[in-house]
Amino acid sequence: MAKSSNATELIPDHSRQKASSFDSLYDEEHPLRRAVRPGLLKRRDFALDVVREYDSPRVLDVGGGSGRVGELILEAGAREWVNADIAQEMLDLSRERLQRFGDKVTLVHGDFLTVPLDGKFDVVIALGFFDYQPNAHLYVRRMAEVCSGSAVASFPRWNWLKGPVRKLRYEVIDNCPIFNYPERELRFLFGSAGFRHMLIKQGRSGFLVRADR
Repeated sequence: MAKSSNATELIPDHSRQKASSFDSLYDEEHPLRRAVRPGLLKRRDFALDVVREYDSPRVLDVGGGSGRVGELILEAGAREWVNADIAQEMLDLSRERLQRFGDKVTLVHGDFLTVPLDGKFDVVIALGFFDYQPNAHLYVRRMAEVCSGSAVASFPRWNWLKGPVRKLRYEVIDNCPIFNYPERELRFLFGSAGFRHMLIKQGRSGFLVRADR
């Protein structure tokens, strides 16, 4: 794994603009985002509550993007935050955002299923990750393999108000398949992966899952 450094790597202008534009969609503190997408704030706080239960935890963020949640996790007392993300541009934004935390930040570029990871993690989180994953069972199993404590993840569910809009926007316009999950499937996914205890909270457009080893 490559440790982050205080030296900011240059991102090509077009890549930086695209990554920054995407990242802004997940700004939980923006008044409009909080009004239109309250689920972003709820899932962030849900994950932070779990992290705070541990004393100086080691946290893995699957698809941690630009480090918005990672920043709060480190401020909450994590001894290390590891961001495993397939998009180098997002990792570069994460490095910029979290420079002040020095060697508490580790950035890993690659597919979570295959990228090498050192040791176990007290908390493994995956927020907004499973919306676009066709093989959720493989990723949940991988989460179980590297988790020694708690896993936290968000999953979308079909909603007749937002569902058609999301399908049009992502699948028809952007040619990006999206996936929805019923609660029974989530219980099967985490139970078969080896998690012993589960808490599932249902919101208007999705589920929040906490699973403990």
